[in-house]
This record gives sequence, structure tokens and C-alpha cells, in this order.
Amino acid sequence: MDSTDIVVIGAGPGGYAAAFYAADLGRKVVLVERDPRLGGVCMNRGCIPSKALLNAAHTISAAKESAHRGISFGEPTIDLDRLRSWKNSILEKLGTGIASLAKMRGVTVVHGRGYFEDSSTLRIETTEGQKYLKFEKAIVAVGSRPALPKAWDLGNPRVMTSTEALEIADIPEKLLVIGGGYIGMELGTVYAGMGSEVTVIEALDTILAGADPDLVRPVAAYAKKAFKEVRLKAKVLELKTAGKQIKVTSEYNGNRMEELYDRVLVSVGRSPNGQDLGLENTKAQKDEKGFLKVDERMATTDPNIYAIGDIAGGIMLAHKASKEARIAIDNLCGEGQAVNRDYVIPAVVFTDPEVAWVGLTEAEAKQKGIAVVVAKFPWAASGRALTYDRTDGLTKLIVEPETERLLGVGIVGHGAGELIGEGAVAIEMGATVHDLAAIVHPHPTLSETLMESAEAFFGYATHVYSKKKAH
Repeated sequence: MDSTDIVVIGAGPGGYAAAFYAADLGRKVVLVERDPRLGGVCMNRGCIPSKALLNAAHTISAAKESAHRGISFGEPTIDLDRLRSWKNSILEKLGTGIASLAKMRGVTVVHGRGYFEDSSTLRIETTEGQKYLKFEKAIVAVGSRPALPKAWDLGNPRVMTSTEALEIADIPEKLLVIGGGYIGMELGTVYAGMGSEVTVIEALDTILAGADPDLVRPVAAYAKKAFKEVRLKAKVLELKTAGKQIKVTSEYNGNRMEELYDRVLVSVGRSPNGQDLGLENTKAQKDEKGFLKVDERMATTDPNIYAIGDIAGGIMLAHKASKEARIAIDNLCGEGQAVNRDYVIPAVVFTDPEVAWVGLTEAEAKQKGIAVVVAKFPWAASGRALTYDRTDGLTKLIVEPETERLLGVGIVGHGAGELIGEGAVAIEMGATVHDLAAIVHPHPTLSETLMESAEAFFGYATHVYSKKKAH
């Protein structure tokens, strides 16, 4: 039986970050992954392939929208085989890179399914048979999977989750997206850009629930133009196979509707991959939703087992998993008592336009009874936004009145995901709105909108007139 200091189960952005960091600190590490390619859901069936396809869809949209600039193109043609090949080549390059980094660090990679025999023994089921591994500590980083309610699981490939949708088997003429969250809206944007007639059904009264309504508004306006329809406060009652289509029965505005779609994308959330791990043979406990219970050190109720990322609950974001990897390893390796305090975790939705926020939102402040002052800068006043033909953006600051400390930053617009990092730095460093206003930003850039939002707080933003007196 082999032995190791630390075994990490799952090679996603949390798992491989934990394995690499532990190896950097001199520990003997084994990384166990079921998939033949490292990188986890994020790289293989989530973040990376979706962004590749979004970029392709945006290219088509940009070409169509260039006529008024005096630049015209013919109708785009899409070679799905080449598009898939290009997308997959990105995943292969990244996966190969992760495998190379593991080898350089001396991390042993075993491809197979990990199963806990007890709190210090892992059975690994591989194509070559079963292997047993003794470990001192384990980190569970097995991620999550798309939720698919049993009533909608027809065994028909025309009913897709995000996993199948990212394979772009075809471009359906009529696509129904069930769920107006970030996955549904992103993939709806992909298929609409490629020519599908997209309808979104959302049970709540808004798309992108949880995001600031000010930031959602431009996305809703785009969806109204690019999609066939977005139905809010609507409910899907039944899915049935109807020849080469899916018959969808739904309820909207008090009316019962029956419609046929070529494909249906179910995007109603994600479920933790906590089953079939043998955790019942350990002292680790799950909550009622199947997530592993962890403390602020990312330790489970079993002293030998830690959990990070989606399986540990909370917001399901790759960069949150990577941060938790550092916290877990610091505690395992005695590099200080790191705790999972209230880190500012930025969120990005790669719709058109992009939506990004970090820290406190205006709605959260109101819900929690926290007094805040809000400052906004509309991108219609940004020269750089005008050159992009993207004046639908907005930059928004949430400020603590007494200290003028930044509590939150929200951005909607072209490249918002790239801009939000500055907001994260500012909040994490305890910057005030005066600090942000005083920092010289390059011109002409979209980053200036952060500076001008801060100046707007004081009433002296150069490109926006305010009756408010400057401090």
C-alpha cells in the first residue's frame, strides 16, 4: 500500500491549487482525478469552454453591429466542427499545462475514483484495478454538477444541462432556456449569437437574481433585443418528447401554454458531488443539501479531512475554491492559523454586457439595515465606451457614510469582469472613496469610470454635472 502526506480528491481549480501549494511547501502529495484531463468542471465543462463560445458569439454580434460604422460583412457561416475543435484545443492546452506543473512539482497524479475506506485510507478505482493509499490528511475538492430535476430527465439528448450545451452538437432553431441565472443567460447569449431563437423562462421576477438591479437592467435590455422572449414569474410544468422536438407545457401570466422546441437547456442550479465517496466511513458530516460541513479552517468534522470549493458550500466560484485551497493547506502544513474570514469574492456574469460586483450591494445594505451612500457614473459619459459603441454600462460604488470607506463596487458593461479586480483590491485594502478618486487613471480607458464614480461621490466628476457641492 502506498502512502502520502496529503491526498487531494478532485483536480479542479481548488484541488490542483491545493496540491501544488502543498508540494511547494515540501509535502508529499497525491492528486486523484476521475477525468482523463485535469482542470475539473471549470476548465473542461464550465468557465473556460463557455468563455470560448461567448467570444465566438460576440465576434458574430460585433460583425453584425458594424454596418453603421461603415464596415459591412456578409452573413457569417459557422463550421461547428472547427468551432468545437478550436474550443477543445484550448482545453487540451490548459489541461496539458496543469499536468506539466504537477510533474515539475513532484505531485503524483492518479486517474480514478477515490473512495474513503476510513479516515486514513483511500481506495482508488482505476482502469488498471484498485489501488490503496494511506494518507495523513485529505482534501475533498470534488466540485458540483448541473442540477436536473427527475421530472425533466427524459433520457433525451435534446434536454440539455450546461455540460451538453457546451458541446454545441448543433445550433437549434428554437431553444428554451429554463432558468435566468448566470449559466442560463450566458449560454442563451451564446446560442442567440449563433442564430438560435432563444426563449428564457424564469420563475422569479428578475433575471440574474442576487445581482444589483441597476446592473441587471442593461443585460435585460440586451436580452429583450437578442432573445425571442424572457418570461419572468413563469413556470415549466412538463417536458415530453415529441418526435424530434420537446413539447413544453408552461404557465405564464395565468395562461397554460404548450410549445415545441428543438432543444431545452435546464439551468436551475448545481448540486454537490458528495455521493459515492465513502464519506460515511469517516467522521465527516454533510448538511441537509449534501455539502460537507467545514469550519473557518476548511476542516470537516473529521480531523483528517478538509473540504474546499463547491463541495464545501457557499458561492460556487473557481476563485473562491482556489482561495480556500490556500487556507486549507496553510492549516494542514502549519504555516499559520489561516481562517476563511469574510474575504471579498468578486462575481462576474459573462453576459452581454458583462456584470461584475464585489463586496456589498445596495440591496444587501438595505436588507441588513446598513447605511450607505451610492455613487454612480454612467458610461454614456465615457469617451472610451463611445469608441466601443457600448454606452450601456454603469459603474457604481457603495460607500460607508462616516468613514467614506468603499464597501462595494458594481460594474455592468463591456469588459466589466476585467475591471472589477480594481474594486476587489480597493475593498480588501480598506481604501476610501477619496483614495480611489485621487489615483490617476489612464485616459481614455474604461477604468476611468471607477475614478469618476469616486469623484461623483464628492460632486466634482469631470464628465458628469452634479448639483452636489464638492467636499
